[in-house]
Amino acid sequence: MPEVTTAKVQKGDYFVDYEDKVFEDVQAEAGEKALVTFHTVAFEGSIGLVNMLQAKRLLRKGFETTILLYGPGVTLGVQRGFPTIGDEAFPGHQNYENQLKAFMDEGGKVYACRFALQALYGHGEPALVEGIQPISPLDVLDIQLIARRDNAYVVSTWTM
Repeated sequence: MPEVTTAKVQKGDYFVDYEDKVFEDVQAEAGEKALVTFHTVAFEGSIGLVNMLQAKRLLRKGFETTILLYGPGVTLGVQRGFPTIGDEAFPGHQNYENQLKAFMDEGGKVYACRFALQALYGHGEPALVEGIQPISPLDVLDIQLIARRDNAYVVSTWTM
């Protein structure tokens, strides 16, 4: 039988060289834009949270960054909590709201489709996290076409 001779991993040990950056640190040029679209369900996987962090990183790199919540993505932008709105029922329960608020506090814009909000998920505009602007379902395509026209960098989150 093989014998394990490697020392037990201890808190504070490193597994990887996290400081070794291979590529240049790209920063936005004046006027560059980014659009991050979300068509994913809250708490169904990591993609929503990961791309919120990417949107925040784009913003910090100088891109005029916008988030679009549509389809199931609107579930990322509704207020939640238990036993009352705003309460964190478990660690990380408010991650989406906290990330969206931080993104908006740093100058990012967030839009949510009214059709998905009401017709698909039974929420009204008052359920949205403060600062999120509800938009017509007709605007969902137009915001993406505007981003294309403006040569914006687009991250599209389409998972179900």
